[in-house]
Amino acid sequence: MDVPSSTARRRKEKQRQQQQQKKNSSPIQSLTGSTSNVDELVITNKTIQEETSKIVLWRHPISTIHYCILEIIYLIHHNFKHFVSYRKTLVLLCTLLFSLLFLYKTEGAHQSSIQTIETLVFWSLYWLGLGIASSIGLGTGLHTFLLYLGPFIARVTLAAYECDSVQFPRPPYPNEIICPLTNLTKQIDFLAIGHVSFWKILWKVKLEAFFWGLGTALGELPPYFMARAARLGHNDSDDEELSEFKQLLSNAKSHNSRELTLFERLRYSVYCLIQRIGFWGILLCASIPNPLFDLAGITCGYFLISFWRFFFATILGKAIIKMSIQTIFIIFLFSEHHVEQIIRWIKHIPYYGRLLQTPFKDWLHEQKGKMHRTNNENLSGHLPKVSILSKFFNFFVAAMITYFIISIINSLAQRYYKRKRTIECK
Repeated sequence: MDVPSSTARRRKEKQRQQQQQKKNSSPIQSLTGSTSNVDELVITNKTIQEETSKIVLWRHPISTIHYCILEIIYLIHHNFKHFVSYRKTLVLLCTLLFSLLFLYKTEGAHQSSIQTIETLVFWSLYWLGLGIASSIGLGTGLHTFLLYLGPFIARVTLAAYECDSVQFPRPPYPNEIICPLTNLTKQIDFLAIGHVSFWKILWKVKLEAFFWGLGTALGELPPYFMARAARLGHNDSDDEELSEFKQLLSNAKSHNSRELTLFERLRYSVYCLIQRIGFWGILLCASIPNPLFDLAGITCGYFLISFWRFFFATILGKAIIKMSIQTIFIIFLFSEHHVEQIIRWIKHIPYYGRLLQTPFKDWLHEQKGKMHRTNNENLSGHLPKVSILSKFFNFFVAAMITYFIISIINSLAQRYYKRKRTIECK
C-alpha cells in the first residue's frame, strides 16, 4: 500500500514541475515573439523608407509623376468628403457665393466700387498665397520673402526717395512703379503731405506685408492639426515630422539631453519653451526667423493646446511682429543714400571690388530709369539694356520656382507610395 502511494506522489510532483516549467517558459516565448515582431516591423519600415526615398523625378520620372497624380486625386477626394460632411457650412458658403456673384454680374453704379474691391481682394490673395507657399511645408518650401516681398518693398523704397512721393499712379502700380507727374492733382491723404519719410513707406507696404505674414501663419496649421488628430486617435498618421518628434521625446527621456546632437537640442529646447510658458513661448518662436517653428505646431497639436491660443499667437508673431522687423530692415537697407553707400563700399573688396561694383551700378541705373518713364511709354524702348544683376536675379527666381515644383512632385509621389506600401505590409 505504501509503494503505490509514493509512486503516485512522484508522478504528481513531476506533473507540477512540468506545468511550472511551461508557465515560466511562456512569458519568455511571448517576449521573444513580441521582440521578433518589433524587429520585423523596424526592418519593414526601414525597407519602405529606403524604397520611398528612391521615388524621385531624376530616377523614376514616369512612376513619380504617376504616383503624384494619384496622390492629388486621393487628396481631392478625401478633402471633398470631409468638406461635404459640414452641410451647414457648405450651404452658407454657397449662399454667400451666389449672392456675391449676383452683385458682380448686375449692372449699376456699384460696379466701380466692385472693381476696386476686386483688385484689392486679388492682390491680397496673391500675397496670402505666397505666404502660405513659404511655410506650408510642400516640398522644400518656397522662400517667397526673399524672392517676392523683399524685392517689392525694396522697389517701393527706392522709388519713394527717387520720386519724393509714394503716390504712384494706378495703373501700373503695384505691378510696376513709375514716378507721378508733377502736374498730377494730389489727393488729400496722409501719404501725400510733406516729404517722404520712413513711416510713409512703411504705411505704403503694410497691406502686402501683413497678408504675406498672415499666409505664413496659415501655413503653420497643417502640422498642428496633423499632430492633434494623431494624439486623439482620429488619424493613424505616419508623417515623418511627427515620427521624428516622438523619437526626439523618447530619446530625450531615455537618455540625457546632453547626449543629443546640436540640432536635436535646438528642437528639444523649442519643445521645452512651449511646454513651460505656453502662449508666450509660441509668440516668441513665431516672432523671430525660426526654421524650427514646425515643431511648435506639432508640439501644440500633440499636447492638445487650444487652437485659438496657438493660432492667435502665431498670427500676432508672424503677421505683425516678425513681419514688421523684416519690413523695417528692408526699408532701412534700401533707404536714401544707403544703397549708394553700399555700392561705394563694394569697390574696396580686395581684387574683385571694381568688377563686382559695375553690375550693381547698372542695376541701380536701370531701376531709376524705370521710375521716370511715362505711363504709356514702352519699357523696352526706354531701357534697351538690362543689367546683369537683373538677369541673374530673374534666373535665380526661375530656378527656385522650378526646384520648388519638382520637390512638390517628389513629396506627393513619395507620400502615396509610402501609404500604399504600408497598407500592403499590414
